[in-house]
Amino acid sequence: MTADEFVPVGFEPPTSLATDRFRLEPLGPQHNQADHAAWMSSIEHIRSTPGFRDGDWPPGNGMTLEENLADLRRHAEDFTRGAGFTFTVLDSADNNVIGCVYLYPSASEERDVTVRSWVRADRSALDMPLADAVAHWIDTDWPWQR
Repeated sequence: MTADEFVPVGFEPPTSLATDRFRLEPLGPQHNQADHAAWMSSIEHIRSTPGFRDGDWPPGNGMTLEENLADLRRHAEDFTRGAGFTFTVLDSADNNVIGCVYLYPSASEERDVTVRSWVRADRSALDMPLADAVAHWIDTDWPWQR
């Protein structure tokens, strides 16, 4: 893997992670309504989550379903190109969207990947279990070393 590659040529990214409480699958346009409802209901909680505190997402005033759809299409295209990998977090029991995980190239030369995740405010107890599960998944199933 060169410094310009996010993942090695030929690497097949994992497309799922499952626990007894949640599962991940690639985020796409099919998740638009549920994704929009999940983050719109939790803007303050997400903006208080590490990795989102200093950013501009989610927008304080939200966005329309059409704007959200464009965002989901961009994430799906990034996944297809291997430029970044965004996963929706689904409740294992009812398949409802409860969060997202983002794996994108790090801006720091000291790290290969930047990982951010959020869960709905009413699922805040899953913040740490999700972070722990994703950290283990990256160690075991992804090519990054730093």
